Amino acid sequence: MNVIEVKNLKKHFGKTKALDGVSFSIKKGEIFGFLGPNGAGKTTAIRCMMDFIHPNSGQIKILGLDSHLNSRELKEKISYLSGDNRLYDNWTGFEHIKFLEDIRGKKSIALELAKKLGLNLRMKFKNLSSGNKQKLGLVLALMFEPELVILDEPTVGLDPLLQNVVYDILKDFQAKGSTIFMSSHNLAEVEHVCSRAAVIKAGKIIAVEDIEKLRGKRMHLATIIFIGKYKKNDFIFDGVEVRKELPDGLVLNIKGEINPLIQKLSKYKIKDLEVTHASLEEVFLEFYKS
Repeated sequence: MNVIEVKNLKKHFGKTKALDGVSFSIKKGEIFGFLGPNGAGKTTAIRCMMDFIHPNSGQIKILGLDSHLNSRELKEKISYLSGDNRLYDNWTGFEHIKFLEDIRGKKSIALELAKKLGLNLRMKFKNLSSGNKQKLGLVLALMFEPELVILDEPTVGLDPLLQNVVYDILKDFQAKGSTIFMSSHNLAEVEHVCSRAAVIKAGKIIAVEDIEKLRGKRMHLATIIFIGKYKKNDFIFDGVEVRKELPDGLVLNIKGEINPLIQKLSKYKIKDLEVTHASLEEVFLEFYKS
């Protein structure tokens, strides 16, 4: 069963095509990544899904219902975290939680979530750091253990340890049957927690792939400083290309595994070697050229 179905979604702002025929579907129980650089159209798509803005054309079905015609009913079943988290400045975390529990007429797991995230619920929202504001947003989005969770950049402002706590919470929700849709510009984050991802670029979906397949497209950037002479042609082979020549070394782009490069380097004396992951934008440009 598909929990979300988006078909040929288009949204234009004047001459700007923010979304240009976006289509994807999400199965029940998935943690699905919506991956793309800033400005690619991720937030616009989410706002259309939540019926905050209306697309020019296309169809969105969520939990089998039309996202516009059944907007009110769906909002009772969906939890949403905005990428621009704004709450009541003079309310504490406790007051935000009580407000939502009173509206729903039931208790929540908010205190348990706050403890896991290390959030002080006694402080007013306006006095919280950006990271703690994000924690509160996450608590409010997840506190009723919803059937469907839609998160726009859920770990922005959080340090790596807390990011891992969030990933564990999301996996726990998945184990209990929740479906989770999360946008991100962070490839490592999506790899860590998602099973599939849609890749969006300039308002168009350029791939919908299993994470294992996307992981195989990983790129590295290697900067090598040699001791003595070296043969540049030794480093021109399948999966490796010379990006830049240095006075005593090379900068290489590497697609996929780095072991073939390491084997080549074993023939040389190396003064310095730095291997880093290429940026997400570089991965897109290399593997999803349009």
